[in-house]
Amino acid sequence: MKSLNWLLYQVHRWVGLVLGLFMFFWFFTGLVIMYSTPTTQSRSQLLAHAETLSPQLDWLSLGEAWDRSTEQRKAAIEHKSKAAETSDAKQKQGNVEITIAEARLVRSAGEPVWLVEDSQGQRFALSALDGKLRITTPDQAETIARNWFVAENKESVNASYVDTVDKPIILRNQDALSPFHRIAVGDGGELLVSSRTGEVLHASTRVDRAFYWAGNWLHLLKPMEFLGLGKYRSDTQLWLGLFATLATLTGLIIGWLRWRPGYGGKRTYSEGRTQPYREFWFKWHFWSGLIGGTVVLFWALSGFLDTNPGKLFSTGNPSRQEMNRYLGSELPVAIRQWQPVLPVLLAAAVDGSDVVELGLRQLGGNAVLLAITRDGKRLPQVLEGAQPQFSDTSLIAAVLRLATKSQVQTQTLLMEYDSYYYPRHSQSLVEKPLPVLLVQLADEAETRFYLDPQDGRLLTRIDKSGRLLRWLYSGLHHSDFGWLYQRPIWDIWMLIWVTFGLVLGTSSLVIGWRLLKKTFAPRKRVIRRTPNRVVKLEPDSTEITIDI
Repeated sequence: MKSLNWLLYQVHRWVGLVLGLFMFFWFFTGLVIMYSTPTTQSRSQLLAHAETLSPQLDWLSLGEAWDRSTEQRKAAIEHKSKAAETSDAKQKQGNVEITIAEARLVRSAGEPVWLVEDSQGQRFALSALDGKLRITTPDQAETIARNWFVAENKESVNASYVDTVDKPIILRNQDALSPFHRIAVGDGGELLVSSRTGEVLHASTRVDRAFYWAGNWLHLLKPMEFLGLGKYRSDTQLWLGLFATLATLTGLIIGWLRWRPGYGGKRTYSEGRTQPYREFWFKWHFWSGLIGGTVVLFWALSGFLDTNPGKLFSTGNPSRQEMNRYLGSELPVAIRQWQPVLPVLLAAAVDGSDVVELGLRQLGGNAVLLAITRDGKRLPQVLEGAQPQFSDTSLIAAVLRLATKSQVQTQTLLMEYDSYYYPRHSQSLVEKPLPVLLVQLADEAETRFYLDPQDGRLLTRIDKSGRLLRWLYSGLHHSDFGWLYQRPIWDIWMLIWVTFGLVLGTSSLVIGWRLLKKTFAPRKRVIRRTPNRVVKLEPDSTEITIDI
């Protein structure tokens, strides 16, 4: 028992010593993230700052623009994949028929363009005037940046090109849209504009970027990428999360073993104390760990599980091949041949709304045309061979194409969010639309699909392991469930426990520093003093007596 107790204290002391600095920064940066502006522009923001479409009758149809740009698109794909792929991979890709997966008609720098995503995940901007592949130049990026602020009634905003970057640290998972033009706007503003499509992926002020660097950049250990150690970042997060869990768990056990509560005001420690420590920082460490330790343990454990150790949880994101099966390979004729209608006709069809985008969606041979307004409303348009929205039959058929060996168990039209499909605090109905069709399969994993009946998108796929991870990570880490997720209740709840975490982290740093100084301080030599010796010479004797 003594050995186990000794091991408990040693693990907590030394693991906590190493992780004290990390845990302090995790709590501090987590607090910053809570009130940071998302670094990537949301769908709502993109629509709010888009240019008014005002389509003209002489614009090209999607099929015409797609056919005219064939050679340019092939050349662009070969150029981009030249350094990354082997000749065998290129040959395999060349044998696969590439089709249109999604298309949107927008204005970019005043010019009408079809924004297309193909069945290989490649993104293109095709001119609706001549069908050529449109690569956004720095000058056009400056125009896009100036137009971005028109919606905010800022008519004269200075915009200047800074540079072009392939992978900005501030953006994640946007390789299909790289490289990006960095545009400086106004006093300290910055935009990142995709050179492939002309879309604004990032817009920020100096304050926004300061919050990013002090929050997400540190919290997710992004400095490792800056130092060229990006391939070790995920493993580092995993091990730090594991050791943080061990340090917190052992601290909780020690705290509860050492605390002897005195009920009825009874003092259970010397000098009338109610806890075992006399020193200031030890007292704060004890109480913050005892009171807030459970929540800190949940945060450390959920952060560790978010790294998906041992691939215990499924990712849920469908692959490109699965999405192609979901969409179906047949592109409806109605989509290929549809041409923009006159502005007067469109205005009558949308009741004068400010339309900024026309979206063409297809699903298994069925088509939908949607006029999308600045405030995110999706208005179905009359299209020969199309329908106002996708039917349940079309959606379920798409699910069965994706999950080839399963059958549908239940299907439910959800008019409200549930525990697995819900918006974040920064999201609205534009990002998380309602109603949605919930389809559950009769498979071993009990897979669920959340589908948007209006445009046919697969919004979320989640199986049994994904639902478990939702509670073990997001539920414990973000407290995003029930009434607790309502503001300002959520803010109060999170601020209380983050404060405990900051106190715990600060006291850990102080105690750890003192332990280091004590451990590695040079040892003083101990000089043993001996009593004085008195020498006596006895008269008339040859012997000498020494008194000590």
